[in-house]
Amino acid sequence: MLTDDMKRDLITEIANSETRQSACIEALQTVQKHSGWISDETIRDIAAFLDMNPAELESVATFYNHIYRKPVGKHIILICDSITCWILGYERLLGHIKSSLGIGPGETTADGLFTMVSIQCLGACDEAPAIMIDETLYTKIDPERFDEIVKSYT
Repeated sequence: MLTDDMKRDLITEIANSETRQSACIEALQTVQKHSGWISDETIRDIAAFLDMNPAELESVATFYNHIYRKPVGKHIILICDSITCWILGYERLLGHIKSSLGIGPGETTADGLFTMVSIQCLGACDEAPAIMIDETLYTKIDPERFDEIVKSYT
């Protein structure tokens, strides 16, 4: 169910768009900021608010990595799995994250603090391997540096 705050924010997004439907990505992001993820019920509510078919909005939501269709942790760790990151240490880093946090791609820590998501490219190939936590990009990541960075989020 969309709250009054969500509806207010959606109206603002729609006002900046050519049509109600063209605000669909921003609408998904806006509601996700409030609730952390987008449920099936929320898809239906947003679609109705934007005069869209829920299936149309679902196709947009599932296309974008940053729209979460299930509950996620407080912090999102995006781990780049591009070829450059693979060559420069992705597998070692992924193995370390799995052992230190106990999660793999698409999983959330038991305490709900971190969710890890694989992403095709973070645009930092010259400084691979790379991760992004929330909105902060970290490059040249090795297991030791990862541990230091994660401590700052706990």
